[in-house]
Amino acid sequence: MSPSEPTREESVYMAKLAEQAERYEEMVEFMERVARSAGGAGGGEELSVEERNLLSVAYKNVIGARRASWRIISSIEQKEEGRGNEAHAASIRAYRSKIEAELARICDGILALLDSHLVPSAGAAESKVFYLKMKGDYHRYLAEFKSGAERKEAAESTMNAYKAAQDIALADLAPTHPIRLGLALNFSVFYYEILNSPDRACNLAKQAFDEAISELDSLGEESYKDSTLIMQLCVTT
Repeated sequence: MSPSEPTREESVYMAKLAEQAERYEEMVEFMERVARSAGGAGGGEELSVEERNLLSVAYKNVIGARRASWRIISSIEQKEEGRGNEAHAASIRAYRSKIEAELARICDGILALLDSHLVPSAGAAESKVFYLKMKGDYHRYLAEFKSGAERKEAAESTMNAYKAAQDIALADLAPTHPIRLGLALNFSVFYYEILNSPDRACNLAKQAFDEAISELDSLGEESYKDSTLIMQLCVTT
């Protein structure tokens, strides 16, 4: 490591600072540096729970802002087309394409990091499910705005990642584990929003809820809060 290059601990600290300042683009940069030092070509230890959560929060905020922008712009585009205002609709389409390019860049960035470092370096079942779920999430975000063959490819990649995560979660994580429950929730959203299969979505969420509710009594207070919050989301999905 060169003298000017920050240590892993320094990068984590800077990521926390960036989070407090709500400078999420920079938070992503700091946590990408940490992730590249873990496993894979980096050869270092896999990310700690705190580090992987920081990485997730950084990307979630960066992608979340643009997903919200895309939904707003798409809604306005539909209204303008409905009014027959083609000049405005054309301008909106160009602006939407700009947002889509940003979405694709962000998704491609984290997916490359997951494939090159994070998934290969994951040892514990919890880590594997976390990263495979994350992989499914970002392919799903691509499927939200892609069309034709690209949408089909993104949907297939989402399904493969979620299924791989589900196989490990069902075998190795308790039904009440927040990551297993979060996976079930996001998988059901995928069925509902991307595959247009509301019945499959409801069945998946209901099954996760039913399996978890029988084991709630065995949880500590903190885990109970986390798990019941996700279970409530499963019921309302």
